[in-house]
Formats: sequence, structure tokens, C-alpha cells
Amino acid sequence: MSEADRPKPGAGFRREDYRLVAESYGPRRDFRITVGLREGWDPEGRVYDISEAVRTAHGWMRRRVVAGLPALSGMFTRGEVTYAWPRPDGSVGSDREPVAIFTGEAVHAYLGQLSDQDVEAMLNELAIELGAALGQERLYVAFCDKTWILDAGEG
Repeated sequence: MSEADRPKPGAGFRREDYRLVAESYGPRRDFRITVGLREGWDPEGRVYDISEAVRTAHGWMRRRVVAGLPALSGMFTRGEVTYAWPRPDGSVGSDREPVAIFTGEAVHAYLGQLSDQDVEAMLNELAIELGAALGQERLYVAFCDKTWILDAGEG
């Protein structure tokens, strides 16, 4: 189908219009970065809006693309982490905090040439940018069948 024959977006595509995109079929490599939106461990810490995480990620993406490097793309959602822990006196503490969750896939059509190690390095780079911008000590990353924690407080 030539560009002139192609329906304009929103013009109502037909079932027969869809084709598999060349070079798009490949292994699924999904990822997730979870970063807190409340600065520090104190319940009175500043709470960032998710838009700050989005701005930070956009800046990281743009810098990489300008430098001729690949970048991850994905979706931000706001969530809330809940957790509990035993206290020394035998009682139980619990808390919750707002988080930004960046999820996506290293889509084969765009990033298929990258090794898993390359994608992991990009995830770490972006997670660290988010953590620094949002005042977070711990960052939680998942890729394919692996998870890890980046921690700025442990020496």
C-alpha cells in the first residue's frame, strides 16, 4: 500500500489493512522501574507528583536520542506500596507510600539489536536519574525474569 493509498489516522482501518511489521517479531523483554514519590523514609517527607518522574524520564530519553543512542520508552502509572515489619518490642509497624512505576518492553523492532546487558544498563541509568530527581535511596528494577535493587545508602 502506497502512502497515498493509506487511510488517514482515524479514518477507520479495515481488518485486511493490518500486516506484521517487518523485524518486529522477537522475544518479549518487559521491564519495570519502581521509584518512591515520597522523599526519604520520614512520613513527612516531600511527596513529588508523578509528572516530575515523567519530566525526568523525558529528559533522559531526549539526551540519549540527541547523542545518537537508543532509549527506552514506556508508560508511567502511579501506585502505592504497602508494607509491614516487626518491631523490636514485638509489635508490628506498617506504612504505605506513593510510587511511580515505569513499565514497558524492549520492543524487538526498535531495540532487538541490543543485548540484555545493554538494556539492563539503560534501566539502571534511568532508575538512577529518577532516584536522584525524586530523593530516593532505593530503586526497584525488573527485567525479563530478573529483579534487583539499587541503593544509594549502602556503602
